[in-house]
Amino acid sequence: MSFVPLRKSANGGQIGHRLAFLPTTRADMDARGWSELDILLITGDAYVDHPAFGPVLIARFLEGRGFKVGIIAQPNWQSIDDIARMGKPRLFVGVSAGNLDSMLNKLTAQKKVRGEDQYSPAGEPNRRPNRASIVYSNLCRQAFPGLPIVLGGIEASLRRIAHYDYWSNEVRRSILLDAKADLLVFGMGESPAWEIARRLDAGEPVSQLTDIRGTAHVKRRPSEWRPMLENKSRYVTDGKVVVLPSYDEVKADKRAFSAMSRAFQFETNAHNARPLLQPHGDEAVYFNRPALPLDESAMDGLYDLPFQRLPHPSYSERIPAYETVKHSVVTMRGCFGGCTFCSITEHEGRIIQSRSADNILREVRTLSRMDGFKGVLSDLGGPTANMYKMSCKDDVTESACRRLSCVHPGICENLVTDHNPLLDLMRKVRKEPGIKRVFIASGVRYDLAERSPEFIRELAQHHTGGQVSVAPEHTNPNVLSKMKKPPIESYERFAQAFCQASDQAGKDQYLVPYFITGHPGSTLTDTIELALYLKKRNLRPRQIQDFIPTPMAMATAMYYTGIDPLTGDAVYSATDLREKRMMKALIFWWDEQHWPLAREALKKGARSDLIGRAAHCLIPPDYGVSASRSNAPRAPRPPASRPPTSRPPTSRMPGQARSKSVG
Repeated sequence: MSFVPLRKSANGGQIGHRLAFLPTTRADMDARGWSELDILLITGDAYVDHPAFGPVLIARFLEGRGFKVGIIAQPNWQSIDDIARMGKPRLFVGVSAGNLDSMLNKLTAQKKVRGEDQYSPAGEPNRRPNRASIVYSNLCRQAFPGLPIVLGGIEASLRRIAHYDYWSNEVRRSILLDAKADLLVFGMGESPAWEIARRLDAGEPVSQLTDIRGTAHVKRRPSEWRPMLENKSRYVTDGKVVVLPSYDEVKADKRAFSAMSRAFQFETNAHNARPLLQPHGDEAVYFNRPALPLDESAMDGLYDLPFQRLPHPSYSERIPAYETVKHSVVTMRGCFGGCTFCSITEHEGRIIQSRSADNILREVRTLSRMDGFKGVLSDLGGPTANMYKMSCKDDVTESACRRLSCVHPGICENLVTDHNPLLDLMRKVRKEPGIKRVFIASGVRYDLAERSPEFIRELAQHHTGGQVSVAPEHTNPNVLSKMKKPPIESYERFAQAFCQASDQAGKDQYLVPYFITGHPGSTLTDTIELALYLKKRNLRPRQIQDFIPTPMAMATAMYYTGIDPLTGDAVYSATDLREKRMMKALIFWWDEQHWPLAREALKKGARSDLIGRAAHCLIPPDYGVSASRSNAPRAPRPPASRPPTSRPPTSRMPGQARSKSVG
C-alpha cells in the first residue's frame, strides 16, 4: 500500500494518508484492492470529510454498512471523463448539488453572480454548473448506461415538486423529470439511501423500488396514475394519496400554485403525512411518505462514523465553509419553527432529532486531540441551538398533529420547552479537558429562551464571544405573521434579559439581530417604520438579508402568487429589484453610502419629512457629495467587538446554523 506522507494543510493541522478518506481515484481503489465500487456519490461541493457536508455524511453512513463507496467532488462537467474515472459502480450513482441549491449558491437576491463559492477551494466560483443536479445526472446517464441514478441533497429535496424558480422567474417542473433520474431522495437521506442500497444489492430492479419512504419516482404510463385522479381517497401503498394540482395547472394559474403550496405544507409530518401525486403532462411524480426521524441511537451512530474532519489531502487551498464548521459540534437536527421563508423544516423535518450528551462529548474529545485545535469550540448547536431535546409531550399527540409550527401563533401547550438537557450539556462540555471556551454561535430562538432565565444567564456568562445572533427579522406584526415569527416584544424581553445577565457577569456584550427586507407582506412603509425602530434604539445592523424566494418555501409561494396559501388573502411583495435595494438601504440608515437610495425610498414612500437634520429624521439632506461628507454628521460605527464570523450562504437565510448538516 502506498501512503501520502503527512503534510501541513492549508486549513490547519496535518493531513494523514489518503486511505483515511473515501476513495476519489482509481489509484485509491487499487490501494484498497477494490476492482469496482458498490456506490458512487457525486457532489457539487469540495470533498471535506466532515459530517456538516451532507453528501459525505451519506457516503460515510453507507460505508459503515459495508458498501464500497467512492466520491467525486466538483467534477468537470464538460465531458464524462471525470465522472467515469473510477469506473461504473455496481449498484447505483448518487447525485447531489452539494450543501446548497446551486442557483442560490451562484446568484444573490439581486440576481448578481456571487464573488465566492464558500464550498469550493479558495472560495473559487464556477466550480459547479448551474442546476448541478440536472447536469451531473445527465453526465452519469451518458457515462453509465443502464445504471440507476438517485438524486439527493437539498437542491433535489426543495425542487421535488413543481416550483417557482426565482432566478429564471418561471415555474419549473419537478427536478426528477428534468434530471431523468430513477429515484429522488428528499429530506435527510440516510434511511432511504440505505434501503435503496440493500434492495438493489439483493437483486431487486430499481423499477420496483416504488415504496421507500422519503423517495419519489416517476409514473410514466397514464394507466399507473390516472385512476388516482378519479378517486382521490383510493388507498395506495401505505396511505391515502393526495393529488396536488398538476404542473400545467400551477404554471398557468397562480391560485392553483397557492393551493399546491398549502396542500404540500400539511403533508410534511412523517408520522401522519400521506403520499403525494403530481401530474406533469402524461407523466406523474409520486412521493412516498417522508422518512421517519432518527432516534437518539441512530443519531449517535451517524456522528460516531470515522470522519477525518479535514479537507481531502488533494487540496492545498483553504475551503471557507470548512473554516466555519471545523471546530463546531452539531447537537441536533430539524426545526419546529415553521418560518415561511425557511427551508429547514421542509428538508430536515419538524421533529427535533438530538444526539446523546455522551456522544457529543466523544466528539468534543476527538476535536480536542486534533492538530490546530486551541481549546475553543466555535459552536455548540444546530439549526436552532436551544431546541436541543425539545419534543411534543407524548408520541400520540405528535403523531396526530398537523400544525405547521409548534411556536406560532403561540407556543403550543403540548411542546416541552425544558432547557435543562441543554444546560446540562453546556456544563459538561465546558468541563472537558482541553476545552477553554464553548461558544453558541447558532441562532437562538428567543421566544423559547425567555422561558428559561437560567439558560440566558449561562449563555451570557459562558457561551458568548461578545455577541449573540438572534433573528427578530422585522417589527411589523402583520409581516411577522406572514413569516410565522414571534412578536417583536418577545425579542425585546429577551434582549433585556440578556443585557442584564451580561451586566451581572461583568461582560460587555451585545446582540447581533438579523432582519429581512422585502419579505412578502412587507411594504416600503413597513420598512420605513422598521428603520425608525432601529434608529430610536440606536441599532445599526450590519447583516441584512434581502429576501430570496427559495424553491418550495411558503414565502416563495406568496412572492410569486401574491396570495397567502393559508388564508387566501392578497399579499404585497416587492418584486422590483430597485425597490428591494431601497428597502435594504433604509435599514442601513446609519451608513453614508446607503443614503442616496434611502432618500429615494423615503420620497417614494411619501416620508420626505424624515430627510433632514432634526432628531426624528432618518437621513440627512443631500447637498452634494462634498457638502454631505463635510457637513452631515457621520454615523458612528457599531460598537467595537469581534466582527461577525462569516458564514456560508444557506437556504435558511438569517440565523442559519453554521454547523448544520444537510444530508
